[in-house]
Amino acid sequence: MAGNLPSTVAETFGAVDVGTNSLHLVVARTTQGERFEVLTREKEMVRLGQGSREMKHMSDEAMDRAVLALARFRAIAESFDAPLRAVATSAVREAENRKDFLRRALKEANVEVEVVSGVEEARLIYLGVLQGLEIYDTRVLLCDIGGGSTELLIGESGKTLSSTSLKLGSLRLTNRFFADSGLHPSAVESCRRYIAARLASFDRAVDEHPPETVIGSSGTIEQVCRLSHGLQGREPMRTLNAATVSREQVDEVVAALIRARHDGTTGQLSGLDPKRSDIVLGGTLVLEGVMERFHLRQLTISEYALREGIFLDTIQRRQGSSTDHLRDVAMRSVMDLQAGCDDDPAHSQHVASLALQLWDETADIHGGDDSTRTLLEAGALLANVGLAISHSKHHQHSYYLIRNSDRLVGFSDHEIELIAQVARYHRKSAPKSTHCEWAALEHSDRQRVLLAASVLRVAIGLDRSHRGLIKSLNVKDNGEKLQIFTRPKKKGSNVELERWSGQQRARLLSEVLQRDIEVIVG
Repeated sequence: MAGNLPSTVAETFGAVDVGTNSLHLVVARTTQGERFEVLTREKEMVRLGQGSREMKHMSDEAMDRAVLALARFRAIAESFDAPLRAVATSAVREAENRKDFLRRALKEANVEVEVVSGVEEARLIYLGVLQGLEIYDTRVLLCDIGGGSTELLIGESGKTLSSTSLKLGSLRLTNRFFADSGLHPSAVESCRRYIAARLASFDRAVDEHPPETVIGSSGTIEQVCRLSHGLQGREPMRTLNAATVSREQVDEVVAALIRARHDGTTGQLSGLDPKRSDIVLGGTLVLEGVMERFHLRQLTISEYALREGIFLDTIQRRQGSSTDHLRDVAMRSVMDLQAGCDDDPAHSQHVASLALQLWDETADIHGGDDSTRTLLEAGALLANVGLAISHSKHHQHSYYLIRNSDRLVGFSDHEIELIAQVARYHRKSAPKSTHCEWAALEHSDRQRVLLAASVLRVAIGLDRSHRGLIKSLNVKDNGEKLQIFTRPKKKGSNVELERWSGQQRARLLSEVLQRDIEVIVG
C-alpha cells in the first residue's frame, strides 16, 4: 500500500470513521503488493447528528451509543494488536458540546478521537478512493454524501485542485425537511432549492477544473445503486466498487422514493436498507442536485472512502511515502492476491507474458479489445490461486477465491466475474450450459471469456515444466492453419514437453479461431 514500504514489513492498523450517521471500523495490514489486506470491518449506526436541526448539539443518548461503539471497536483492534486512529467528521465538528464527547471517548473507551475539517475530510476520502479505482492520472470530481455534510473535491494525480464541505447530508436534511413521517406537499421542492443554493458555491471550481470523470462514495450513493437495481428487478451485485449510476437511474430512484414516502411504503422498496429508510430521500436529493447542477450524466461508485484514506494517510506519515503507487490500482491488487495464494508466482507471471504475446500475435484474427486483454492478464496471473485450497479442482477453487476476495479493487463486479471465469476455464472441460455461472453470462461476455481462456490454455501448456524455457513466440496464419513458433530461452534447450503440452491445450483456441493450430519450436 505505501509507496516505499519494504516487502518484508507488514503493519496492522485500525481506522475509525466517526460519522454523523454511523461509525465504521476497518482493521487491515499492509501487504507486499504495496496495498493492504482487510482483516475485519465493523459498522454501528449511532446517529450522532439525530434530533438537532442544525446539528449544534449531540444528545447524551447519541454519545452513549457512540462511546459504546468506540469501546467495542478498540477491543476488536486490540485483538489484532492494531493501533487505532479515529477521525470524527461533521456531527462532532459542528457540535457545541464536542469537547464532552471527546473527553468521554478518551475516558470511557480509551480512544482519542481526532476532529478534522471538512476540507481535510475530503482529502482523506480522495486518498481512500484512489486505492479502489484506476483514476490516479484522471481529473476527477469526487462527491461523498454523508449524514451531516457533502464533500466535493476535484483532484488529479493524488493532488487536490479544489475542495469544499457543504452542510448537506442525509440526516441533516431529514431533520430539516422530512422530520415528520408523512411528506409535506412543499418539502421536496424546498429541499431541492436549499441544495441548489449551497451547491452553487462550487460552480467556479468545476468551471476552472473541468473533470474527466465523476466518482461517488458513501452509503447514500451505494443505496441509490441498490434501489435502482431493485426497481429494475435485477439481482443484487456482490460488490458495488466501480459500478456506475446514471442520471436517469437517480431520477427514477428519486421518483420512487417520493411516491413511497407519500404512500407510507418506503420500507417495502426492494434493495433498501431498513436502517436508512427514514433518511434515504434527503441524501438522494443531494445526489440528484449534484448531477443536475454540474450537468453530470453518470458517476462511478467507490466502496473505498474515508476509513481507507485514514489507513493510507497513517502509513504515509509513518513511512514518509508517496501516492505514486496508486497509478495502477487494479493490477497491483491482482498481484497482491496472487502473492497471498500462489506458491509459484514466477510461473504464473511467465504464463501471463506468453498469453499476452499470443493474444497480440493473433489480434487481427480474433479482434478482441483491450479490456478483454486486461481480463486475460488478470485471469492468467490468478489462475492458480485455487491451489491454496487444493490441487484437485483448483480451477474451481480459483473461481471461488477470485469471486469472493475483497483484495481485488479497481475492477467492477462484472469484470471480477469475467476474470474469475477466465481462471475457472484455464484447464479441464470447456464451458458448458450446465455451468450456472457460465449460463448467466450474456452472449458477448461468453465470447470474451472463451477467447481469453483458450489463449491462456496454450500459454500454460508452453510452460509445462514451470521453468520458463520458452522465451517468446510469434505466429503465421494462412487463413486455414495457424502456426505458433516458439523460441527457447537458451538455444538448443530441450522444450519438447512444452511444445507437446502447448499443442495438446490448443484444441479450444482452434475452435474459437476456426483454424488448425500447430505448435512449432523454431
